[in-house]
Amino acid sequence: MRIGLDVGGTKVEGLALGSEGAEVARMRTPTPRGDYEGTIAVIVDVVRALEGEAQGEATVGLGTPGAIDPASGLLKNSNSVALNGRPVAEDVAAALGRPVRIANDADCMALSEAVDGAAAGEDPVFGVIVGTGVGGGVVVGGSLVSGPNAIAGEWGHNPLPWPRADEMPGHGCYCGRTGCIETFLSGPALEREYLARTGVRYSAAEIAERAGGNAAASAALEAYADRMARSLATVMNILDPAVIVLGGGVSRIDALYRTVPELWNRYVFSDDVATRLVPARHGDASGVRGAAWLWGPGEAQAG
Repeated sequence: MRIGLDVGGTKVEGLALGSEGAEVARMRTPTPRGDYEGTIAVIVDVVRALEGEAQGEATVGLGTPGAIDPASGLLKNSNSVALNGRPVAEDVAAALGRPVRIANDADCMALSEAVDGAAAGEDPVFGVIVGTGVGGGVVVGGSLVSGPNAIAGEWGHNPLPWPRADEMPGHGCYCGRTGCIETFLSGPALEREYLARTGVRYSAAEIAERAGGNAAASAALEAYADRMARSLATVMNILDPAVIVLGGGVSRIDALYRTVPELWNRYVFSDDVATRLVPARHGDASGVRGAAWLWGPGEAQAG
């Protein structure tokens, strides 16, 4: 049996999977804000509760915003700021008395969809989260690619490709640079695009709903889709994925799955593009499922 936990700034969600990937148990509890020791205790409590419900001991994987610094072994760049600079996996492992694996939440989503989701059986796979931020994960041969700097898949902090005059120099990004893909493709970026055209603020979902009969909404969504096509084209020119899976709030905009592949043919360095763009099969559960799959086939303990 495998247990995955999605450790976020507001909640810890846990999921137990059986050997074939079927859900055995699930629970969610608030994250103690600003309390590192309290968060570790909650993680342990969730694992124990899931094991009690499932009646067996399991492997444990953690998914969290941010990544483990390869040099120090400490978590960095997490929006659960109490976890930053801390040996999260080591402390959870010590409390549970067994090894624990940890990965970025976008990596977990990509792994989940590559194992038994929308990209099952495909290789390579690029998983994308487009929501309040923009992240990504790379799966090759059924395994996550991390890299020596633990930043594989962080396409959101590359510059927007082939920028147009009205896109330069671009918006400031929290990373300290200007014109990052994240500043053009996040949910708030789509909302800002519509606001600039109309002076009216709508959510990304509302803009998508209005796009069919509203010229400003249609134009904002078309501009967004073209920026996504350009940005994914650079990934395709390097990785050449068989499937690109979208997760996060913006992934619920159905029009993107038709429009973006039509547009990326202009930018990909190939006469024919066979790559598929698909929504995450497991939706919001992909992250926690991917955390469970950090332990591969044959590695899970009997339970």
